Amino acid sequence: MAAADKVDPIHQFQIHPIIPLHIGGYDVSFTNSALFMVVTVLVASAFLYMSTASRALIPGRLQSVSEMAYEFVGNMLRDAAGKQGMQFFPLVFSLFMFVLVANLIGLFPYFFTVTSHIIVTFTLAALVIGTVLVYGFAKHGLGFLKLFVPHGVPGYLLPLVVAIEIISFVSRPVSLSVRLFANMLAGHITLKVFSGFVVSLSAFGAVGIAGSVLPLAMAVALTALELLVAFLQAYVFAVLTCMYLNDALHPSH
Repeated sequence: MAAADKVDPIHQFQIHPIIPLHIGGYDVSFTNSALFMVVTVLVASAFLYMSTASRALIPGRLQSVSEMAYEFVGNMLRDAAGKQGMQFFPLVFSLFMFVLVANLIGLFPYFFTVTSHIIVTFTLAALVIGTVLVYGFAKHGLGFLKLFVPHGVPGYLLPLVVAIEIISFVSRPVSLSVRLFANMLAGHITLKVFSGFVVSLSAFGAVGIAGSVLPLAMAVALTALELLVAFLQAYVFAVLTCMYLNDALHPSH
C-alpha cells in the first residue's frame, strides 16, 4: 500500500482526521485540511506582522514585499471599483493572501493544498457573493436589482436579458470556485504523475535512470509552472472579487 501511495496522484488530496470529533451525530473532526488552513492563516499573519513591525522609513526586503502586496491589491481594487471600493480592502487583501499562501504551501512535498478542494474554494466564493448581495441590498435596497436590468435593452428582449443576467450572477460562485480548484488540482496531479514516472523508471537500473531524465525535466518545469500558477490564481481570484464588489457599489450598468 505504501508503494502504491507514492505513485497514486489522488492520494495527496485525501482528507484524514487528526483529532476525531463527533457532535450531535455530525463529524466535525479536525482534519489535515483544517490544519493547513490554520497554518496558512498563521504563516500569512506572521509574515505580514514580522515584515511591517519595524515600519522603517527605508523598507527592507520583507517590508518591501508587504508594501508591494498592499499596493498591488489596493490598485487592483481602485481600478475595478473606484475609491469607494477601498472599504472592501481588508476582505480582498485577506482573500488574496490566503489563496496565495495556501497555493505556495501546497508546493512543498508532503504538504496539503487546501485550494485543491472545491468545498474550500466554493466557501471563499460564497463569501464574496454573499458580501455583494448583503452590501448591495443594504446600500441600494431594491435598486440593487438594476444590476439585472441593463440600460438600453428593448422591452421585448428584457425578460430574456434579465434571465441571462440572473443566471450569470448565480453562476459566479461556481465559476470563481471551480477555476481555482481545477487549476490547483490538475497541476498537482500532473506534477505527481511525472514524479511517479521518475520513481518507476529509476527502478529499472541504468537504462531506466537514463529514461527518467525527460520526466524529471518535465517535473522541474511543471514545478516552476505551478509556482507561476499559484500567484496567477490568487490574482485572478482577487481581481474577479473586485469586479463583483463593483456591482454591489454601482449596480446600474
